[in-house]
Amino acid sequence: MKRIGIMTGTRAEYGLLKPLMQEINKDNDLELYLIVSGMHLSPEFGMTYQEIEEDGFEINAKVEMLLSSDSPAGISKSIGLGVIGFADEFQRADLDMLILLGDRYEALSAAICAMVMRIPIAHLHGGELTEGAIDEGIRHSITKMSYLHFTSTEQYRNRVIQLGENPERVFYVGALGVENIKKINLMTKEELERPLVGIVCSYNEIVPGHMNLDKIANAVKMGVAMAGGTPIMFPAIAVCDGIAMGHIGMKYSLVTRDLIADSTEAMAMAHQFDALVMIPNCDKNVPGLLMAAARINVPTVFVSGGPMLAGHVKGQKRSLSSMFEAVGSYAAGTMDECDVCEFENKVCPTCGSCSGMYTANSMNCLTEVLGMGLQGNGTIPAVYSERIRLAKHAGMKVMELLEKNIRPRDILTEKAFENALTVDMALGCSTNSMLHLPAIAHEAGVDLNLEKANEISKRTPNLCHLAPAGHTYIEELNEAGGVYAVMNELNKKNLLHTDLITATGKTVAENIEGCVNKNPEVIRPIDDPYSQTGGIAVLKGNLAPDSGVVKRSAVAPEMLKMEGPARVFDCEEDAIKAIKGGDIKPGDVVVIRYEGPKGGPGMREMLNPTSAIMGMGLGSSVALITDGRFSGASRGACIGHVSPEAAVGGPIALVEEGDIIAIDIDANTLNVKVSDEELAKRKENWKPRTPKVTTGYLARYASLVTSGNRGAVLEIKQ
Repeated sequence: MKRIGIMTGTRAEYGLLKPLMQEINKDNDLELYLIVSGMHLSPEFGMTYQEIEEDGFEINAKVEMLLSSDSPAGISKSIGLGVIGFADEFQRADLDMLILLGDRYEALSAAICAMVMRIPIAHLHGGELTEGAIDEGIRHSITKMSYLHFTSTEQYRNRVIQLGENPERVFYVGALGVENIKKINLMTKEELERPLVGIVCSYNEIVPGHMNLDKIANAVKMGVAMAGGTPIMFPAIAVCDGIAMGHIGMKYSLVTRDLIADSTEAMAMAHQFDALVMIPNCDKNVPGLLMAAARINVPTVFVSGGPMLAGHVKGQKRSLSSMFEAVGSYAAGTMDECDVCEFENKVCPTCGSCSGMYTANSMNCLTEVLGMGLQGNGTIPAVYSERIRLAKHAGMKVMELLEKNIRPRDILTEKAFENALTVDMALGCSTNSMLHLPAIAHEAGVDLNLEKANEISKRTPNLCHLAPAGHTYIEELNEAGGVYAVMNELNKKNLLHTDLITATGKTVAENIEGCVNKNPEVIRPIDDPYSQTGGIAVLKGNLAPDSGVVKRSAVAPEMLKMEGPARVFDCEEDAIKAIKGGDIKPGDVVVIRYEGPKGGPGMREMLNPTSAIMGMGLGSSVALITDGRFSGASRGACIGHVSPEAAVGGPIALVEEGDIIAIDIDANTLNVKVSDEELAKRKENWKPRTPKVTTGYLARYASLVTSGNRGAVLEIKQ
């Protein structure tokens, strides 16, 4: 076996030599002896020898020679140090050949030692003539000390021969870098000539709702290719609200919506894709990509990863909200640790977005309604093979939209958003839809005033009580006919605009034709609704001059109208401590402030407090009001998005312990029973709080974000 030494002194040399090193390792007759030197060993250059080891190579020797000074004197001294180090190493190594690349002084040091110690040198010529540079002299010197020569061009082979080298030992082999290029997965000319379709995939390994998106992406790519396009995938980030809950991570949840939109816009515009397929699934990922689609405005189709199946605990179907409420029950002493463990292991049994009508599923369902997704986008379970078929069809469909030049802003019209609000009311979607729909509309150039939500709610019956409002789940909505069946019920009373174009290439009317309600227990017939008004209500009053939002369908009947003393907390943590400590009593109104878009910053979800209230058995007697927001998993008299928020001096900042709060959800009012004069006096004495975060992305977000009633969109101050 022949021992072949390779010396590399720079990152560039290693990159070029790597394919050769791999081939030597594969050869049973050769043994690779790897020597690193120069910048690989220098902290100044990032200790790049570690990268070599991470690539799977064994480093046999490290020769220190690089001085901090790159002056002529410093380089000269480095050469001298190298000669000493290589002399010692070559004496130990007993090499049959040394391979050197290029014209750097590290290679010169090694060549000097190898020549004197009669080790044959194979010189890989690293470049062309650089007249007057030190490289020129080094290159010629190494040439004269070498036995074999490998050149990148025929012209340079002739130059080496002109220096007096035996032509039989000078070989024209081409540029080393070509070996790396050959292994890159480059597109063919034919692929580049087809429409380039960006596949925006939110796959990651930490969000349960996104763990299957790699399979969705592969199916989409196949669909695009089948229809004549070239699919090219790039990523979008996603945060799991359930994992981010209860710590500083929740401040980063809502803010990712705009980060997702911004980064997707940057990628799509920089690379000029002809069309896009968006693959989201969880809470902020869906609206973030819808916002991006409206901005970019190239033909776009959405296909989500789908909902998870409901869990089964103690003979009942369960979901994420059951888990949080179980923790509250444990705190109240009504559930033991073993029971909590069972909930932990069973309530989220598959990949996919959480199984009730929480924010992710709300937005995926509303994507269908808006016309940006195909039938089943919001309801087909993540683990069904039907989800893969849907993804393939989405890939095919985007090519049809490209051919017809149907773009997001053709679909995302004012009437489309009115349809979304209507179906939102019928489904009983998450209150977060009242943040996201205005934000998406804003990007589409539509001014969606939340006042419209109450107008639509008054004429729209609530047809579904999906978890957490009831005991049915998205999988059952899917079996009952899905979103299109709900829309068909609503259309019986002409509550929808049906002449709108959609991502199917057809109108709303064409989409929902024949989509019948297969289970009136899951989707109530329009003549027998859960209520004559919609699932969400927008409240106004002296406590919320701009607005507050409540999921009416998840409120106990006895809590639709109530009055009670304010229990005031300036952060979520203090409120949870009081609730679990038994300090909150029936009839109290918990007020959590300074959790709005600016004050948080980031507008944290208050799922922990609402779940604690439920778990403590106070769900039908205690209300919660906040300038923060709620999870779609929250239930009870939970009023969020109170605007203006406390951080900008909104009335919620002026509430004092014991003030009487009056809630009338049927009348759409939210008031504190304090005179205007007293509130004005308190406002004079109010001082803005020092921002909780003053650095990083959250600080930038806080400086640009608007109020919750405007969708917490980012706006540059003029």
